[in-house]
Amino acid sequence: MGTISYDINQIERGLRRDPEFPHAPPDWTRKMGEQVAREEELKLTDEHWQVVRALQEFFARHEEESLPINLRELHDALDEAFHPQGGIRHLYLLFPGGPIAQGCRVAGLQAPFTATDLSFGSVA
Repeated sequence: MGTISYDINQIERGLRRDPEFPHAPPDWTRKMGEQVAREEELKLTDEHWQVVRALQEFFARHEEESLPINLRELHDALDEAFHPQGGIRHLYLLFPGGPIAQGCRVAGLQAPFTATDLSFGSVA
């Protein structure tokens, strides 16, 4: 009979999730997000972190579904969540590389495959 082994580092990381990011991917840390932001020349503010949390929460709510994340649904959810600040237009000021594409990179998430279409010169 085979034995089951567990990576204790993975288990510990799962137990010590950052309380500020309760829906973050298990292997993601705030430092990782900060590193991605530095590479993309973003200066992160509290508003950026609110978007990161919103993205992580959206993905966590939809992880049980067998379908891929719907770009339009995600776009509309962000627009609604940040409507008082100016909606999706405001988020483009925070994430000039696209609030979904660039925001997902900072949040440690795989953006929907249609979020980036450089042939059209646009990103979501």
